[in-house]
Amino acid sequence: MNNLENLRLSNNGTYLGVIRLTVLWLGVSFCASGADATTILAPVAQAPPAAAGAAAAPAKKTSATAKARVRAARIRAARLRASRSSKALAEAKTPRYRTDEAGNVVPDVRAAAAIIYDPATGNVLYEENAQDERSIASITKVMTAIVFLETATDLNQEVVITRADTLRASTTYLRTNDRVRLSDLLHLLLIPSDNAAARALARLSPLGYDGFIARMNQKADDLGLNHTAYTDPSGLFADNISSAYDMARLISYASEDDRIGPIMRTPEYSFRTAPAPKRATRLITVRNTNQILRNGDMDVVGGKTGFITKAGYCLATLLKMPSGGPSLAVVVLGATSNLGRFWETRHLMAWLSERTSALSLSTPAVATAK
Repeated sequence: MNNLENLRLSNNGTYLGVIRLTVLWLGVSFCASGADATTILAPVAQAPPAAAGAAAAPAKKTSATAKARVRAARIRAARLRASRSSKALAEAKTPRYRTDEAGNVVPDVRAAAAIIYDPATGNVLYEENAQDERSIASITKVMTAIVFLETATDLNQEVVITRADTLRASTTYLRTNDRVRLSDLLHLLLIPSDNAAARALARLSPLGYDGFIARMNQKADDLGLNHTAYTDPSGLFADNISSAYDMARLISYASEDDRIGPIMRTPEYSFRTAPAPKRATRLITVRNTNQILRNGDMDVVGGKTGFITKAGYCLATLLKMPSGGPSLAVVVLGATSNLGRFWETRHLMAWLSERTSALSLSTPAVATAK
């Protein structure tokens, strides 16, 4: 063969070699790819849907069981609370009596202190620890109203509620930047016992906040409330202290004020906040915290509730005796439950009415004060 043919054969051999190598490489790659695919796809083939569902079933069953247990626990807790409430109500509705040192049957109150006081004569008709100094909670707001009205001239004036008024106020229907009338603040103060309203009234007073507190204490001295001291206008501070005797005198004084008494006798009150930039008006409706007033079973001239943990449940009221009798102040401090303070008040008035009727007296007989 000539050189040209030798070159052609040589090239053909090289060409065929390249083809063989390429085929071999593809085969190896194909095999490798097939192994990877088998490795990846094998678990899917080995885990059919039915098997996966069967594996998940125990978890679902456990979850359902846990939910059922939680529901059952909640039901048991609700029944226990209902049972306790029922027992507490039954106990509160049942009056207790004891025999005093003179042999008289007198109320045995569950509260820490109590009194029946006749403001017309200054006589104490019944008392239990009535001179003890105790925290009085929101009964404080009675003095707040008295002091504010000493300098108030226009109760229709609109004012703006600040963050300082509403911050950690506990009980309030107000929001920061609300525009309300001073009259509305007084209603919020005495009807639902709004703490932000108390702060706002003290802040807006010409005396300033600190001057307002000082005036509250000065007014207590002026009225001869010797066991009374105030540190804030709302009653949230436990350092606001007084006695059942002092609060009986104060509620008598405030109830006869023609600006305060009618508010304390209001079962429900509604008003709208005034328009303000970027704020829609709101309708606010509040109910009186005094359940005796709302129930309408007694003639309430005035009253104020109070509660913080240190004080317990408190109530100061001025009530008309049945059949046109005099108005008497009844104060209960440190009752053990919300309902308890109202029932203690009813029991005290019922006892006094029976005693007055038995003695054929138009004015209640005076009990010996301790």
